[in-house]
Amino acid sequence: MKQNLLRRNLWETAGKAGLALGGASAAFLFISHALTSLQLPGFVSTVLNFALWAAKFGGCIWLMAFFMKKFVAENPEADNSASYRFGMAAAFLSALIFAAVSFADIAFISADTYAEMRTLVTQEMGSLMDSNTEAAIEKLMDNLPQYMFFANLIYCFLYGTLLSAILSRNIPSRNPFADYKPEDQ
Repeated sequence: MKQNLLRRNLWETAGKAGLALGGASAAFLFISHALTSLQLPGFVSTVLNFALWAAKFGGCIWLMAFFMKKFVAENPEADNSASYRFGMAAAFLSALIFAAVSFADIAFISADTYAEMRTLVTQEMGSLMDSNTEAAIEKLMDNLPQYMFFANLIYCFLYGTLLSAILSRNIPSRNPFADYKPEDQ
């Protein structure tokens, strides 16, 4: 009974954590699009993009740790293994959300931008490519949203799984003296 309750709480809380992590990553995606559209000088753009990436990287780590600690606090029977499973579930759900948003971005929201890039690449590289290479690139570009969906899904899930493996070692924190009972002297 306790195990079923823990499992249900795990997926319920992981859904909320996945929504927050996937939403934060999607927000950073659209913020980076907005920065690109500002057409800032090269150095400023590079510094802002690096700062944005660092904020996303650190923010995702902080959010994952926050939700893992919250899960353990709400479920006192949760051990390090349960916090790892929670992290994996949150990683999968957030990866699914971010991959879906990036698919929608490439296929629908920013489709014009990607079509312009496709035309630009074809024009620039057209003289260097034979017809087979052009056909292969055309096929790749036609399926780019699907490729990016699966690439983001796999990458984000692996990143989140590795992060949860690292964080779960100390969530919940282990007390090395928990089993110590002093002898009566």
